[in-house]
Amino acid sequence: MQEWNLQGCDPKLFSPGTLAFLGDAVYELFVRQRLVETANMPVNKLHLLAVEQVRASFQSNAYSVIEAQLSEEEKNIWKRGRNANGVKPPKHADPVEYRRATGLEALFGYLFLQGKMERLEELFDLIMTSSAAERE
Repeated sequence: MQEWNLQGCDPKLFSPGTLAFLGDAVYELFVRQRLVETANMPVNKLHLLAVEQVRASFQSNAYSVIEAQLSEEEKNIWKRGRNANGVKPPKHADPVEYRRATGLEALFGYLFLQGKMERLEELFDLIMTSSAAERE
């Protein structure tokens, strides 16, 4: 992944909603990069595979995969995201799964703002490895 210049940016000063907003994009970029690296296929198929991995139920399960590997600081960021005010799940989404997914997105946004790309890659690899094992 590209290195980003995030000097002077204190992620602790951002609201959990803002962290989740950024983390949603960071997580989706990881998903899309992984898909493109592993498969050259029609764009509509890539899109369907990406949607599968960025939906709330998948991200909620992803948190379960990485939970035991998180530091206390990372767990606290996840909890801030999960408990964020103003988070309204879409009608089709399970509210508990949606909040858990928002927590994961907040964590990804937080780590991105800290410039911890290796940590993001490590967590994402755990998620994808678990997902691949479940499909087998």
